[in-house]
Amino acid sequence: MGATKTDHFTAEQNEIARLAKALGHPARVAIVQHLIRVNSCICTDVVNELPLAQPTVSQHLRELKDAGLIRGNISGNSICYCIDYDRLHKLHFFIEKLRNNRPNGGKIC
Repeated sequence: MGATKTDHFTAEQNEIARLAKALGHPARVAIVQHLIRVNSCICTDVVNELPLAQPTVSQHLRELKDAGLIRGNISGNSICYCIDYDRLHKLHFFIEKLRNNRPNGGKIC
């Protein structure tokens, strides 16, 4: 079996792409913002914050968890979600690198 297209890129490039893709929907951005504000919460709390049905929120939480941006810990009959700040910092540092390495002082071409 041949190599996939992602095999042609570095592990860091693949990781950043996965994190960015996870944030590629406004509902997931809103979930991350909510988790940063409250530190941790269960799915029902997120459902109460967003204009989305519970199954839709669960799918967005799963996408964020699969990308590693959030963690879910079993708490009784629920899963308590929180930000994985190590992964979020990787994305932050990548964006900072882009910002700090602008040619021509960041002037638009």
